[in-house]
Amino acid sequence: MGTKSEGWSGWVLVLVIGVVVIIASYNTLATTIFHFHFFQNSPNHRDGINVDQYANALAIAMQFFDVQKSGKLVKNRMMISWRGDSGLEDGREENLDMSKGLYDAGDLIKFGFPMAFTATILSWAILEYGDHMKKVNELENAKDSLKWITDYLINAHPSPNLLYVQVGDPDLDHKCWERPEQMTERRPVMQVNTSHPGTDVAAETAAAMASASLVFRSTNSKYSRLLLKHSRQLFTFADSYRGSYSMSIPQVEKFYNSSGYGDELLWAAAWLYHATLDHSYLKYVTVEGNFFADWGTPTWFCWDNKLAGTQVFSSSKLSSLFGVSTVCKYDDQVLLSRVNLFGSKDIEGEENIALQLYRKTGEAVICGLLPNSSSSTSHRTQGGLIWVDQWNPLQYSIASAFLALIYSDYMVASNTRNLYCQGELYEAVDLRNFAIIQADYVLGKNPMKMSYLVGYGSKYPEYVHHRGASIPTDAKTGCSDGFKWLNSTKPNPNVALGAVVGGPFLNDTYIDSRNNTQQAEPTTYNTAAFVGLLSGLISTSSHLRSFL
Repeated sequence: MGTKSEGWSGWVLVLVIGVVVIIASYNTLATTIFHFHFFQNSPNHRDGINVDQYANALAIAMQFFDVQKSGKLVKNRMMISWRGDSGLEDGREENLDMSKGLYDAGDLIKFGFPMAFTATILSWAILEYGDHMKKVNELENAKDSLKWITDYLINAHPSPNLLYVQVGDPDLDHKCWERPEQMTERRPVMQVNTSHPGTDVAAETAAAMASASLVFRSTNSKYSRLLLKHSRQLFTFADSYRGSYSMSIPQVEKFYNSSGYGDELLWAAAWLYHATLDHSYLKYVTVEGNFFADWGTPTWFCWDNKLAGTQVFSSSKLSSLFGVSTVCKYDDQVLLSRVNLFGSKDIEGEENIALQLYRKTGEAVICGLLPNSSSSTSHRTQGGLIWVDQWNPLQYSIASAFLALIYSDYMVASNTRNLYCQGELYEAVDLRNFAIIQADYVLGKNPMKMSYLVGYGSKYPEYVHHRGASIPTDAKTGCSDGFKWLNSTKPNPNVALGAVVGGPFLNDTYIDSRNNTQQAEPTTYNTAAFVGLLSGLISTSSHLRSFL
């Protein structure tokens, strides 16, 4: 699923279903904390990149959320002072304040589907590795960025069966090259409702709010309850009025096309079960809605599908000029595997059988990622990077690494010594080392000797496909005459700190050009997954516990 126009690509939702239903019993896990010191043979320093550098990279990556902010900026950091207020009138035509939220990529549209996914992944990262973030003074920054998104999502849901899912006209937007602070064109809002349903986007938004409600539960209980209220309503709306949002809003097909909604329903139900301990949501995932699960055929973790393990390592060619891709077909078994790994005497019968199947499919996903496994995927560059598609290839490698790292921590916390891959035995440290290889590649240990995280290291992309970064703050250009900055031969005058660009070709090369949209455009969901990956790597010890 997932199309990309001017560099938008799909990716990260695959894993969360397993993490959400992760704790099946409040009595057994809500008060249990798993403390562990990782492995004696898990490296603190690997080929020149050490845990201190992961912490430095995390501090840089976190700033991209500020780079992408719409609305009245109040806490942006000094290093990105080139950003200013923008989108202040968004939603005004519907008497709504939709000024907040994030621009998803290098353009100036606010797409609700990938924005909600960004929030879910960022929530998951905080829930799993917030203690790591806190040690390096990034936890509050992560929570502030998350709330900037969820504030927007709350306002975009003014009634139970109505959700605004887009601000701006992408066709108009792509006729302009301008700073967000100088937008003058009309910015209409798009909605899904009972007549024009959007199960996928509504369910993804429900997942975002349920996961975020867990993040804020202990520090802002009133806000947490509000998020949970919206999440419940959105799930009911999504399930009761089924239909793809890209059928209801054909305009998005060129940009963030949805290939189906079953995975989002399972994903949302899993997060809601974890946030509420309402057994009906667990039953939905394991019994009522499990026909969506497609067990046994794993695939890639990405923003469009989230069944972590249902169509593993399949690939397809781009199906249109805009790069419509179906390589990330289904992924969300890993989140549910956590319930099975930790076990619960309260889950029996059909539900327990389903969780076993989720776990087995999730394990198949992980086995395919390990480079020495007999089932190892061939989707890998000579430099060792997972590589699936020419559009935004890093979305798959980063998401795969995040998945492997979390699963390795689940193994340790549940005292699961080995992972069986077609008769071969692997330990949690093998999964962690795979994650390290992917992270190190992004940070510069690659044939190009460059970092794909903008602002990190001595060499990183200077021609990022990003309107605001490419135009000087004192430029007097407007919509159409601003294209001279897109086509300029000079590096961007502003550094889009924390941007994770699309990444290299299959042959490990990268062309640093603003017009190279496939490789040079960053996205918020790339950064969200990388924040999670880096957060997990900055310490060799972790606390895996109930989110409650």
